[in-house]
Amino acid sequence: MFGEKEGARVITTFKDKSPIDQRSKRRVDNINILVSPHWEELSKENQDEFQRLIDTVQNDDYLVVNLYTAGELEENSRAVYKDRLSAKESHVFSPSFSSLYSKCSNALLLNAIKEKYTLVTDHAVPSILHQDEILIEVSAIGLNPIDWKAPAFNFGIPSLPWVFGRDLAGTVIKTSSSSSRLQNGDLVLVPSTDYRDIRKAAFQEYAVTTHYNAAKIPSTTSIHGGASIGVAYVAAVLALGVSFGLDFGLAQSVPGPDLRTILKAVDAEKIPEDIRSECLPSSEAGAERVQRGDWIAIWGASTTTGYIALQIAKLCGLKVICIADIARHGRRLHALGADILVDRHDTDRAVDIIRGVTGGQLRFAIDIVGRETATILEKALSQPNEGDNRPRSHLLGLTGSPKEKKAGIVYHTVPIKIFHESPQVGEGLVRWLEELLESEELIPPEVVIRDEGGLSGVNDALELLRSGEVSGKRIVVDLRKGDVKGTAAR
Repeated sequence: MFGEKEGARVITTFKDKSPIDQRSKRRVDNINILVSPHWEELSKENQDEFQRLIDTVQNDDYLVVNLYTAGELEENSRAVYKDRLSAKESHVFSPSFSSLYSKCSNALLLNAIKEKYTLVTDHAVPSILHQDEILIEVSAIGLNPIDWKAPAFNFGIPSLPWVFGRDLAGTVIKTSSSSSRLQNGDLVLVPSTDYRDIRKAAFQEYAVTTHYNAAKIPSTTSIHGGASIGVAYVAAVLALGVSFGLDFGLAQSVPGPDLRTILKAVDAEKIPEDIRSECLPSSEAGAERVQRGDWIAIWGASTTTGYIALQIAKLCGLKVICIADIARHGRRLHALGADILVDRHDTDRAVDIIRGVTGGQLRFAIDIVGRETATILEKALSQPNEGDNRPRSHLLGLTGSPKEKKAGIVYHTVPIKIFHESPQVGEGLVRWLEELLESEELIPPEVVIRDEGGLSGVNDALELLRSGEVSGKRIVVDLRKGDVKGTAAR
Protein backbone atom coordinates (compact mmCIF):
# COMPACT_ATOMS: atom_id res chain seq x y z
CA MET A 1 0.00 0.00 0.00
CA PHE A 2 0.97 3.64 -0.33
CA GLY A 3 3.10 5.19 2.35
CA GLU A 4 2.33 8.50 4.04
CA LYS A 5 4.55 10.44 1.67
CA GLU A 6 3.08 8.94 -1.43
CA GLY A 7 -0.57 9.45 -0.78
CA ALA A 8 -3.67 8.35 0.99
CA ARG A 9 -4.68 4.83 1.82
CA VAL A 10 -7.48 3.42 -0.08
CA ILE A 11 -11.12 2.48 -0.10
CA THR A 12 -13.57 2.78 2.76
CA THR A 13 -17.30 2.41 3.20
CA PHE A 14 -19.44 4.38 5.62
CA LYS A 15 -22.38 2.40 7.02
CA ASP A 16 -22.92 4.25 10.28
CA LYS A 17 -25.52 6.93 11.05
CA SER A 18 -26.53 9.02 8.10
CA PRO A 19 -23.89 11.74 7.63
CA ILE A 20 -24.21 15.06 5.84
CA ASP A 21 -22.88 15.56 2.34
CA GLN A 22 -20.76 18.69 2.83
CA ARG A 23 -21.49 20.03 -0.66
CA SER A 24 -25.24 19.44 -1.04
CA LYS A 25 -26.07 19.42 2.70
CA ARG A 26 -28.24 16.35 2.09
CA ARG A 27 -28.13 13.33 4.37
CA VAL A 28 -26.90 10.17 2.74
CA ASP A 29 -26.84 6.51 3.70
CA ASN A 30 -24.03 4.70 1.87
CA ILE A 31 -20.77 6.29 0.90
CA ASN A 32 -17.85 4.66 -0.84
CA ILE A 33 -14.72 6.68 -1.35
CA LEU A 34 -11.55 6.12 -3.30
CA VAL A 35 -8.88 8.53 -2.11
CA SER A 36 -6.42 9.56 -4.80
CA PRO A 37 -2.74 10.16 -4.10
CA HIS A 38 -0.79 12.87 -5.84
CA TRP A 39 -0.13 10.78 -8.94
CA GLU A 40 3.21 12.26 -9.99
CA GLU A 41 4.71 11.50 -6.57
CA LEU A 42 3.97 7.78 -6.80
CA SER A 43 6.56 5.24 -7.83
CA LYS A 44 5.84 3.22 -10.97
CA GLU A 45 4.99 0.20 -8.80
CA ASN A 46 2.50 2.16 -6.72
CA GLN A 47 0.98 3.77 -9.83
CA ASP A 48 0.30 0.28 -11.17
CA GLU A 49 -1.19 -0.81 -7.85
CA PHE A 50 -3.42 2.26 -7.67
CA GLN A 51 -4.56 1.76 -11.27
CA ARG A 52 -5.66 -1.81 -10.41
CA LEU A 53 -7.76 -0.39 -7.58
CA ILE A 54 -9.32 2.12 -9.96
CA ASP A 55 -10.17 -0.65 -12.41
CA THR A 56 -11.77 -2.65 -9.59
CA VAL A 57 -14.18 0.07 -8.53
CA GLN A 58 -14.66 1.96 -11.79
CA ASN A 59 -18.27 0.82 -12.26
CA ASP A 60 -19.30 1.20 -8.63
CA ASP A 61 -20.46 4.25 -6.71
CA TYR A 62 -17.11 5.58 -5.60
CA LEU A 63 -15.93 9.13 -5.21
CA VAL A 64 -12.38 10.09 -6.06
CA VAL A 65 -10.91 12.80 -3.83
CA ASN A 66 -7.38 14.14 -4.03
CA LEU A 67 -6.53 15.32 -0.53
CA TYR A 68 -3.27 16.81 -1.68
CA THR A 69 -4.68 19.48 -3.94
CA ALA A 70 -6.14 22.70 -2.55
CA GLY A 71 -9.51 23.54 -3.95
CA GLU A 72 -11.16 20.15 -4.26
CA LEU A 73 -12.79 20.58 -0.86
CA GLU A 74 -13.59 23.45 1.44
CA GLU A 75 -11.04 24.00 4.21
CA ASN A 76 -13.16 22.49 6.98
CA SER A 77 -14.01 19.49 4.81
CA ARG A 78 -10.33 18.86 4.01
CA ALA A 79 -9.52 18.86 7.72
CA VAL A 80 -12.28 16.36 8.46
CA TYR A 81 -11.10 14.07 5.68
CA LYS A 82 -7.48 14.18 6.79
CA ASP A 83 -8.39 13.43 10.43
CA ARG A 84 -10.52 10.48 9.45
CA LEU A 85 -7.92 9.27 7.01
CA SER A 86 -5.23 9.14 9.69
CA ALA A 87 -7.66 7.35 12.00
CA LYS A 88 -8.47 4.87 9.22
CA GLU A 89 -12.13 5.77 9.50
CA SER A 90 -14.72 6.28 6.80
CA HIS A 91 -15.29 9.52 4.94
CA VAL A 92 -18.29 11.56 3.97
CA PHE A 93 -19.58 12.45 0.52
CA SER A 94 -22.46 11.20 -1.56
CA PRO A 95 -21.03 10.04 -4.86
CA SER A 96 -23.18 8.53 -7.54
CA PHE A 97 -20.69 8.56 -10.39
CA SER A 98 -17.02 7.67 -10.19
CA SER A 99 -14.30 9.54 -12.00
CA LEU A 100 -10.57 9.89 -11.79
CA TYR A 101 -8.20 12.05 -13.75
CA SER A 102 -4.67 11.44 -12.58
CA LYS A 103 -3.17 14.35 -14.52
CA CYS A 104 -2.80 17.79 -13.04
CA SER A 105 -3.94 20.90 -14.85
CA ASN A 106 -3.45 24.65 -14.93
CA ALA A 107 -5.64 27.02 -12.96
CA LEU A 108 -5.64 30.59 -11.67
CA LEU A 109 -5.76 30.90 -7.90
CA LEU A 110 -6.59 33.93 -5.81
CA ASN A 111 -4.36 33.55 -2.76
CA ALA A 112 -5.13 36.83 -0.97
CA ILE A 113 -7.45 39.82 -1.16
CA LYS A 114 -6.30 42.65 -3.44
CA GLU A 115 -3.76 40.38 -5.12
CA LYS A 116 -3.63 39.32 -8.74
CA TYR A 117 -4.44 35.77 -9.71
CA THR A 118 -1.54 33.29 -9.72
CA LEU A 119 -1.11 30.56 -12.30
CA VAL A 120 -0.55 27.09 -10.84
CA THR A 121 0.26 24.01 -12.88
CA ASP A 122 -0.54 21.27 -10.35
CA HIS A 123 -4.25 21.86 -9.87
CA ALA A 124 -6.33 18.68 -9.74
CA VAL A 125 -8.77 18.09 -12.56
CA PRO A 126 -12.22 18.45 -10.91
CA SER A 127 -14.08 15.24 -10.17
CA ILE A 128 -17.67 14.47 -11.12
CA LEU A 129 -19.66 13.95 -7.92
CA HIS A 130 -23.24 13.53 -9.10
CA GLN A 131 -25.03 11.82 -11.97
CA ASP A 132 -26.20 15.04 -13.59
CA GLU A 133 -22.68 16.47 -13.89
CA ILE A 134 -20.36 16.66 -16.88
CA LEU A 135 -16.71 17.58 -17.32
CA ILE A 136 -15.66 20.33 -19.73
CA GLU A 137 -12.28 21.04 -21.27
CA VAL A 138 -12.29 24.83 -21.26
CA SER A 139 -11.34 26.61 -24.50
CA ALA A 140 -12.50 30.19 -23.89
CA ILE A 141 -13.36 32.36 -20.88
CA GLY A 142 -15.63 35.39 -20.85
CA LEU A 143 -14.61 38.05 -18.34
CA ASN A 144 -17.08 39.80 -16.04
CA PRO A 145 -16.62 42.86 -13.80
CA ILE A 146 -17.03 40.67 -10.72
CA ASP A 147 -13.83 38.85 -11.69
CA TRP A 148 -11.79 41.91 -10.66
CA LYS A 149 -14.25 43.48 -8.22
CA ALA A 150 -14.49 40.45 -5.90
CA PRO A 151 -10.74 40.35 -5.12
CA ALA A 152 -10.48 44.15 -5.02
CA PHE A 153 -13.39 44.69 -2.62
CA ASN A 154 -13.46 41.33 -0.80
CA PHE A 155 -16.89 39.92 -1.58
CA GLY A 156 -18.17 36.69 -3.10
CA ILE A 157 -15.09 34.78 -1.94
CA PRO A 158 -15.99 31.50 -0.15
CA SER A 159 -12.42 30.88 1.06
CA LEU A 160 -8.78 31.26 0.03
CA PRO A 161 -7.14 30.13 -2.13
CA TRP A 162 -10.00 30.08 -4.62
CA VAL A 163 -10.68 29.77 -8.34
CA PHE A 164 -12.93 32.35 -10.01
CA GLY A 165 -14.58 32.85 -13.37
CA ARG A 166 -18.26 32.89 -14.35
CA ASP A 167 -18.36 32.30 -18.12
CA LEU A 168 -16.73 29.53 -20.10
CA ALA A 169 -17.02 27.62 -23.34
CA GLY A 170 -15.41 24.34 -24.24
CA THR A 171 -15.80 20.68 -25.12
CA VAL A 172 -17.63 17.99 -23.16
CA ILE A 173 -15.11 15.25 -22.35
CA LYS A 174 -17.06 13.23 -19.79
CA THR A 175 -20.78 12.81 -19.25
CA SER A 176 -22.87 10.89 -16.77
CA SER A 177 -25.45 8.28 -17.68
CA SER A 178 -28.38 10.56 -16.86
CA SER A 179 -27.51 13.12 -19.53
CA SER A 180 -28.76 12.06 -22.94
CA ARG A 181 -28.87 15.64 -24.27
CA LEU A 182 -25.11 16.23 -24.14
CA GLN A 183 -22.44 13.87 -25.42
CA ASN A 184 -18.67 13.76 -25.44
CA GLY A 185 -17.35 16.09 -28.09
CA ASP A 186 -20.22 18.60 -27.87
CA LEU A 187 -19.16 22.23 -27.86
CA VAL A 188 -20.98 24.02 -25.04
CA LEU A 189 -21.19 27.33 -23.21
CA VAL A 190 -21.58 27.34 -19.45
CA PRO A 191 -22.85 30.15 -17.21
CA SER A 192 -21.17 29.34 -13.88
CA THR A 193 -23.56 30.79 -11.30
CA ASP A 194 -22.69 28.31 -8.53
CA TYR A 195 -19.61 30.24 -7.37
CA ARG A 196 -19.35 28.35 -4.06
CA ASP A 197 -18.45 25.15 -5.92
CA ILE A 198 -14.82 25.58 -6.97
CA ARG A 199 -15.09 22.75 -9.50
CA LYS A 200 -17.43 24.90 -11.60
CA ALA A 201 -15.22 27.98 -11.88
CA ALA A 202 -14.04 29.13 -15.30
CA PHE A 203 -10.41 30.05 -14.60
CA GLN A 204 -9.09 26.51 -14.99
CA GLU A 205 -8.38 24.09 -17.83
CA TYR A 206 -11.17 21.72 -16.82
CA ALA A 207 -14.47 22.54 -15.14
CA VAL A 208 -17.51 20.65 -13.97
CA THR A 209 -21.10 21.68 -14.62
CA THR A 210 -24.50 20.03 -14.79
CA HIS A 211 -26.12 19.02 -18.06
CA TYR A 212 -28.98 21.43 -17.29
CA ASN A 213 -26.58 24.37 -16.96
CA ALA A 214 -24.77 23.88 -20.29
CA ALA A 215 -26.02 24.96 -23.71
CA LYS A 216 -24.78 23.54 -27.00
CA ILE A 217 -23.08 26.12 -29.18
CA PRO A 218 -24.62 25.95 -32.67
CA SER A 219 -22.69 26.43 -35.89
CA THR A 220 -24.15 29.95 -36.11
CA THR A 221 -22.18 31.03 -33.01
CA SER A 222 -18.41 31.16 -32.48
CA ILE A 223 -16.86 29.70 -29.36
CA HIS A 224 -15.89 33.23 -28.34
CA GLY A 225 -19.47 34.39 -28.77
CA GLY A 226 -20.57 31.47 -26.62
CA ALA A 227 -18.12 32.37 -23.86
CA SER A 228 -19.39 35.96 -23.86
CA ILE A 229 -23.06 35.40 -23.26
CA GLY A 230 -23.78 32.96 -20.43
CA VAL A 231 -24.25 34.70 -17.07
CA ALA A 232 -25.54 37.86 -18.74
CA TYR A 233 -28.20 35.79 -20.51
CA VAL A 234 -29.19 34.07 -17.26
CA ALA A 235 -29.45 37.39 -15.40
CA ALA A 236 -31.48 39.06 -18.16
CA VAL A 237 -33.89 36.15 -18.57
CA LEU A 238 -34.44 35.68 -14.83
CA ALA A 239 -35.03 39.42 -14.39
CA LEU A 240 -37.65 39.48 -17.13
CA GLY A 241 -39.15 36.03 -16.65
CA VAL A 242 -39.13 35.56 -12.88
CA SER A 243 -39.02 39.05 -11.35
CA PHE A 244 -41.31 40.72 -13.92
CA GLY A 245 -43.21 37.57 -14.91
CA LEU A 246 -42.70 37.88 -18.67
CA ASP A 247 -44.00 34.76 -20.44
CA PHE A 248 -41.39 33.88 -23.05
CA GLY A 249 -44.06 32.01 -24.96
CA LEU A 250 -44.86 35.49 -26.32
CA ALA A 251 -41.72 35.23 -28.46
CA GLN A 252 -43.61 34.00 -31.51
CA SER A 253 -40.58 33.22 -33.67
CA VAL A 254 -38.84 31.16 -30.95
CA PRO A 255 -41.27 30.54 -28.06
CA GLY A 256 -39.59 30.06 -24.70
CA PRO A 257 -40.60 28.87 -21.22
CA ASP A 258 -42.97 30.52 -18.77
CA LEU A 259 -40.69 30.54 -15.73
CA ARG A 260 -43.42 31.53 -13.29
CA THR A 261 -45.41 28.42 -14.29
CA ILE A 262 -42.32 26.22 -13.99
CA LEU A 263 -41.57 27.56 -10.51
CA LYS A 264 -45.11 27.01 -9.29
CA ALA A 265 -44.59 23.29 -9.90
CA VAL A 266 -41.35 23.21 -7.89
CA ASP A 267 -41.50 22.23 -4.22
CA ALA A 268 -41.09 25.53 -2.36
CA GLU A 269 -38.76 23.87 0.15
CA LYS A 270 -36.32 23.13 -2.67
CA ILE A 271 -36.03 26.83 -3.51
CA PRO A 272 -33.40 28.55 -1.30
CA GLU A 273 -35.09 30.67 1.34
CA ASP A 274 -33.29 33.88 0.39
CA ILE A 275 -34.80 33.85 -3.12
CA ARG A 276 -38.10 32.10 -2.40
CA SER A 277 -40.25 35.23 -2.29
CA GLU A 278 -38.71 36.45 -5.57
CA CYS A 279 -39.38 33.12 -7.26
CA LEU A 280 -42.85 32.61 -5.78
CA PRO A 281 -44.41 36.08 -5.63
CA SER A 282 -47.73 36.87 -3.97
CA SER A 283 -50.93 36.67 -5.96
CA GLU A 284 -50.94 40.47 -6.15
CA ALA A 285 -47.55 40.50 -7.86
CA GLY A 286 -48.66 37.64 -10.09
CA ALA A 287 -51.49 39.76 -11.42
CA GLU A 288 -49.01 42.52 -12.29
CA ARG A 289 -46.96 40.54 -14.82
CA VAL A 290 -45.49 42.48 -17.70
CA GLN A 291 -47.52 42.03 -20.89
CA ARG A 292 -46.97 42.45 -24.61
CA GLY A 293 -47.05 46.16 -25.47
CA ASP A 294 -45.88 47.35 -22.03
CA TRP A 295 -42.99 49.80 -21.71
CA ILE A 296 -39.77 48.73 -20.01
CA ALA A 297 -36.70 50.91 -19.35
CA ILE A 298 -33.15 49.54 -19.18
CA TRP A 299 -30.47 51.76 -17.62
CA GLY A 300 -27.12 50.37 -18.74
CA ALA A 301 -28.48 48.97 -22.00
CA SER A 302 -25.00 48.85 -23.57
CA THR A 303 -23.80 46.27 -21.02
CA THR A 304 -23.99 42.64 -22.08
CA THR A 305 -26.93 42.01 -19.73
CA GLY A 306 -28.74 45.08 -21.06
CA TYR A 307 -27.92 44.11 -24.63
CA ILE A 308 -29.51 40.69 -24.11
CA ALA A 309 -32.48 42.00 -22.10
CA LEU A 310 -33.28 44.39 -24.95
CA GLN A 311 -33.35 41.57 -27.49
CA ILE A 312 -35.47 39.26 -25.32
CA ALA A 313 -37.92 42.04 -24.46
CA LYS A 314 -38.36 42.94 -28.14
CA LEU A 315 -38.90 39.29 -29.11
CA CYS A 316 -41.77 39.18 -26.61
CA GLY A 317 -43.43 42.36 -27.87
CA LEU A 318 -42.36 44.89 -25.24
CA LYS A 319 -41.55 48.53 -25.98
CA VAL A 320 -38.03 49.25 -24.78
CA ILE A 321 -36.38 52.47 -23.61
CA CYS A 322 -32.58 52.17 -23.57
CA ILE A 323 -30.55 54.52 -21.38
CA ALA A 324 -26.84 54.50 -22.28
CA ASP A 325 -24.05 56.56 -23.80
CA ILE A 326 -25.96 57.09 -27.04
CA ALA A 327 -23.06 58.65 -28.93
CA ARG A 328 -21.05 55.44 -28.43
CA HIS A 329 -23.75 52.78 -28.44
CA GLY A 330 -26.90 54.27 -29.94
CA ARG A 331 -26.43 52.82 -33.42
CA ARG A 332 -26.03 49.27 -32.11
CA LEU A 333 -29.00 49.54 -29.74
CA HIS A 334 -31.18 51.02 -32.47
CA ALA A 335 -30.24 48.13 -34.78
CA LEU A 336 -31.49 45.69 -32.14
CA GLY A 337 -34.90 47.36 -32.05
CA ALA A 338 -34.76 49.86 -29.18
CA ASP A 339 -37.89 52.02 -29.35
CA ILE A 340 -36.45 55.03 -27.52
CA LEU A 341 -32.80 55.95 -26.95
CA VAL A 342 -32.02 58.21 -23.97
CA ASP A 343 -28.56 59.54 -23.24
CA ARG A 344 -27.38 58.84 -19.70
CA HIS A 345 -25.21 61.92 -19.18
CA ASP A 346 -27.97 64.38 -18.19
CA THR A 347 -29.86 62.29 -15.66
CA ASP A 348 -32.63 64.79 -14.90
CA ARG A 349 -33.30 65.18 -18.60
CA ALA A 350 -33.28 61.39 -19.00
CA VAL A 351 -36.02 61.03 -16.38
CA ASP A 352 -38.07 63.80 -18.02
CA ILE A 353 -37.82 62.09 -21.41
CA ILE A 354 -38.85 58.69 -20.03
CA ARG A 355 -41.84 60.14 -18.18
CA GLY A 356 -42.82 62.18 -21.22
CA VAL A 357 -42.67 59.26 -23.65
CA THR A 358 -44.63 56.94 -21.34
CA GLY A 359 -47.07 59.56 -20.08
CA GLY A 360 -45.79 58.90 -16.56
CA GLN A 361 -47.07 55.32 -16.76
CA LEU A 362 -43.80 53.36 -16.89
CA ARG A 363 -44.16 50.32 -14.61
CA PHE A 364 -41.11 48.17 -15.33
CA ALA A 365 -37.45 49.17 -15.15
CA ILE A 366 -34.09 47.41 -14.88
CA ASP A 367 -30.91 49.10 -13.66
CA ILE A 368 -27.63 47.35 -14.43
CA VAL A 369 -25.19 50.05 -13.28
CA GLY A 370 -25.57 50.60 -9.52
CA ARG A 371 -27.52 52.06 -6.62
CA GLU A 372 -27.13 55.67 -7.75
CA THR A 373 -28.61 55.09 -11.19
CA ALA A 374 -31.29 52.79 -9.77
CA THR A 375 -32.38 55.69 -7.55
CA ILE A 376 -32.52 57.98 -10.59
CA LEU A 377 -34.48 55.43 -12.62
CA GLU A 378 -36.95 55.05 -9.74
CA LYS A 379 -38.08 58.65 -10.41
CA ALA A 380 -39.23 57.68 -13.90
CA LEU A 381 -41.64 55.02 -12.62
CA SER A 382 -45.34 55.41 -12.02
CA GLN A 383 -45.90 55.56 -8.26
CA PRO A 384 -49.52 54.79 -7.36
CA ASN A 385 -50.65 55.95 -3.94
CA GLU A 386 -51.85 53.63 -1.21
CA GLY A 387 -55.43 52.64 -1.91
CA ASP A 388 -54.99 53.46 -5.58
CA ASN A 389 -56.43 50.82 -7.90
CA ARG A 390 -53.55 51.15 -10.34
CA PRO A 391 -51.08 48.24 -10.45
CA ARG A 392 -47.75 48.72 -8.74
CA SER A 393 -44.49 49.47 -10.52
CA HIS A 394 -41.46 47.17 -10.49
CA LEU A 395 -37.78 48.12 -10.28
CA LEU A 396 -34.95 45.60 -10.48
CA GLY A 397 -31.46 46.67 -9.48
CA LEU A 398 -28.87 44.21 -10.72
CA THR A 399 -26.07 45.65 -8.58
CA GLY A 400 -27.95 47.80 -6.06
CA SER A 401 -31.33 49.31 -5.20
CA PRO A 402 -32.40 52.67 -3.72
CA LYS A 403 -31.85 52.90 0.04
CA GLU A 404 -35.27 54.37 0.70
CA LYS A 405 -38.17 52.33 -0.60
CA LYS A 406 -41.32 54.00 -1.89
CA ALA A 407 -44.91 52.85 -1.64
CA GLY A 408 -46.35 51.61 -4.88
CA ILE A 409 -43.04 50.20 -6.13
CA VAL A 410 -41.89 46.59 -5.80
CA TYR A 411 -38.10 46.24 -5.57
CA HIS A 412 -36.51 43.15 -7.07
CA THR A 413 -33.17 41.34 -7.16
CA VAL A 414 -32.23 38.68 -9.70
CA PRO A 415 -32.63 35.20 -8.13
CA ILE A 416 -29.51 34.05 -9.96
CA LYS A 417 -28.98 30.86 -7.96
CA ILE A 418 -32.30 29.37 -9.12
CA PHE A 419 -30.51 28.65 -12.41
CA HIS A 420 -28.31 25.99 -10.78
CA GLU A 421 -30.61 25.08 -7.87
CA SER A 422 -33.58 24.11 -10.05
CA PRO A 423 -32.97 21.62 -12.89
CA GLN A 424 -36.34 22.60 -14.38
CA VAL A 425 -35.42 26.27 -14.59
CA GLY A 426 -31.84 25.60 -15.67
CA GLU A 427 -32.83 23.27 -18.47
CA GLY A 428 -35.60 25.59 -19.61
CA LEU A 429 -33.09 28.43 -19.96
CA VAL A 430 -30.32 26.53 -21.75
CA ARG A 431 -32.65 24.79 -24.19
CA TRP A 432 -34.20 28.12 -25.14
CA LEU A 433 -30.76 29.67 -25.47
CA GLU A 434 -29.77 26.93 -27.91
CA GLU A 435 -32.83 27.72 -30.04
CA LEU A 436 -32.26 31.47 -29.85
CA LEU A 437 -28.66 31.13 -31.01
CA GLU A 438 -29.45 28.55 -33.70
CA SER A 439 -32.16 30.78 -35.18
CA GLU A 440 -29.97 33.88 -34.74
CA GLU A 441 -32.82 35.60 -32.92
CA LEU A 442 -30.32 36.37 -30.15
CA ILE A 443 -27.09 38.02 -31.24
CA PRO A 444 -24.08 37.71 -28.91
CA PRO A 445 -22.20 40.90 -28.08
CA GLU A 446 -19.13 42.01 -29.96
CA VAL A 447 -16.05 40.44 -28.41
CA VAL A 448 -12.44 41.48 -27.88
CA ILE A 449 -10.37 38.29 -28.11
CA ARG A 450 -7.22 37.90 -26.02
CA ASP A 451 -5.37 34.88 -27.37
CA GLU A 452 -1.83 35.19 -26.01
CA GLY A 453 -0.73 33.22 -22.96
CA GLY A 454 -3.96 31.43 -22.11
CA LEU A 455 -4.76 31.64 -18.41
CA SER A 456 -1.58 33.62 -17.78
CA GLY A 457 -3.08 36.45 -19.82
CA VAL A 458 -6.19 36.83 -17.65
CA ASN A 459 -4.73 39.42 -15.25
CA ASP A 460 -3.82 41.80 -18.06
CA ALA A 461 -7.22 41.27 -19.65
CA LEU A 462 -8.91 42.11 -16.35
CA GLU A 463 -6.89 45.32 -16.13
CA LEU A 464 -8.21 46.24 -19.56
CA LEU A 465 -11.75 45.52 -18.37
CA ARG A 466 -11.23 47.51 -15.19
CA SER A 467 -9.90 50.53 -17.11
CA GLY A 468 -13.21 50.98 -18.92
CA GLU A 469 -11.48 51.15 -22.30
CA VAL A 470 -13.64 48.32 -23.59
CA SER A 471 -17.25 49.52 -23.49
CA GLY A 472 -20.21 47.69 -24.96
CA LYS A 473 -18.06 44.64 -25.75
CA ARG A 474 -17.02 41.48 -23.95
CA ILE A 475 -13.41 40.47 -23.38
CA VAL A 476 -12.87 36.78 -24.07
CA VAL A 477 -9.64 34.93 -23.26
CA ASP A 478 -8.81 32.07 -25.62
CA LEU A 479 -7.03 29.21 -23.83
CA ARG A 480 -6.22 27.12 -26.87
CA LYS A 481 -2.71 28.54 -27.35
CA GLY A 482 -1.73 27.34 -23.90
CA ASP A 483 -0.23 28.88 -20.80
CA VAL A 484 3.21 29.95 -19.75
CA LYS A 485 4.22 26.93 -17.71
CA GLY A 486 5.58 27.23 -14.22
CA THR A 487 5.25 30.99 -13.83
CA ALA A 488 2.91 33.30 -12.02
CA ALA A 489 0.43 35.12 -14.21
CA ARG A 490 1.33 38.79 -14.22
